Amino acid sequence: MAATPTACLIVIGNEILSGRTQDANLAYVGRFLGELGIRLAEARVVPDEETAIVEAVNQCRVRHRYVFTTGGIGPTHDDITAASIAKAFGVPFGRNAEAERRLLAYYPPDKVTAARLKMADMPEGVELIDNPVSAAPGFVIGNVFVLPGVPRIMQAMLDGLKARLQGGPPIRSRSIVCFASEGEIADRLATIQEAHRAVDIGSYPFMRMGTPGTTIVFRSTETEAIDRAATAFLDAMRQAGVATSEELLV
Repeated sequence: MAATPTACLIVIGNEILSGRTQDANLAYVGRFLGELGIRLAEARVVPDEETAIVEAVNQCRVRHRYVFTTGGIGPTHDDITAASIAKAFGVPFGRNAEAERRLLAYYPPDKVTAARLKMADMPEGVELIDNPVSAAPGFVIGNVFVLPGVPRIMQAMLDGLKARLQGGPPIRSRSIVCFASEGEIADRLATIQEAHRAVDIGSYPFMRMGTPGTTIVFRSTETEAIDRAATAFLDAMRQAGVATSEELLV
């Protein structure tokens, strides 16, 4: 996993932070990148504030091979992502002729408004990301991919980027549910993680019908390494008298 390229997702929007809107993009982006052999190593949620966006983009773009942003590129006054990213890169900001052409071709003349054309304002020198759903493109600048927040549109645009994202072997995972609390298995789990460094082992507690349990997820690009770590964990649980239930490798 150490050699796997990493990515960061920056979710932009006051509505996410206020709780009025629940983000639906993080899980999709994580799965999408994992299938390409890119590990989503970090996610941030920032408000619609220039300083916050600039700071997050500039920090993350030097730490990860890829940075994806969602939200803040629509037609309203609070959609400031594009202008903020121009400031992060220190480049001019203004009307992108090709983006404007696409919008004018999509909307009937009586539906063309200054607000809608605002979606063609971008940092200078970007590469457009096609939008097969509603025409308004996203864009790429450096290693930063700027996408809308609407899940259906974001997903369609992200899917179109597959060919240009360079990853490693797909990241696989295997889940085992054990019917014991994290505290009961923590020592054994730590020993197994120490012995299986090629596998990222995560522990996720739950409560079902008043009974505690823990889902253990084994993640790696090496299926055989996952199997060895999972077998060691199953053996340890049998020795401890803890019941388990296994899920499929994905």
